[in-house]
Amino acid sequence: MKRLSTMFLVLSAITLLSAGLPKKKKVIFFGDSITQAGVSPDGYITQLGGILQKSHADQYELIGAGIGGNKVYDLYLRMEDDVLKKKPDVVVIYIGVNDVWHKATSHTGTDLDKFGGFYRALIKKIQANGAKVILCTPAVIGEKKDGDNSQDVELNRFSSSIRAISQETSLPLCDLRKLFTDFDKTNNPQNAEKGILTTDGVHLNKEGNALVAKSIGEILVKL
Repeated sequence: MKRLSTMFLVLSAITLLSAGLPKKKKVIFFGDSITQAGVSPDGYITQLGGILQKSHADQYELIGAGIGGNKVYDLYLRMEDDVLKKKPDVVVIYIGVNDVWHKATSHTGTDLDKFGGFYRALIKKIQANGAKVILCTPAVIGEKKDGDNSQDVELNRFSSSIRAISQETSLPLCDLRKLFTDFDKTNNPQNAEKGILTTDGVHLNKEGNALVAKSIGEILVKL
């Protein structure tokens, strides 16, 4: 009986301690192959986790929900299972590259008006589910100076659309398009198509992932 009483006291103490621990903020990163790779050792989600562990130890749970080839309507179709059912506190939407890029590579891109419609619908459903939202503009399709890459004009249009949605909804924006083009302007004197912040002009290298991690992290900790 004495042994049972001791075990009960220990279990009660563990329960009380667990109840007193602060709940981690669950953050889901919703996107395409760039986000799918974000959970790799050098990926932006992994790097952000390291940054947050140093400054906000054990306060965040970071979850990658990226699938290669996804466009904005793919996100909308899988939102219920991959985001809403997990009850996140924050969702980072990072989409748009394939909506532009695939117009040239496979003629399966997204018209700008449809992109905006799906994007707004994503935000509305995520917010209705109780989560805060961070928006991101698509970074680059080619790292030459702005205007020298074949899809710069279209990518700028889509980025402008996301900026406008950010203003309309008063949601925080991580303007990766501006950050990357500004960085390449300063750090790409040879006007190379890739190799500065990307491996192939689109997918991020370690430095590109670090820039994304830092930029999203600065917004996330203020929410």
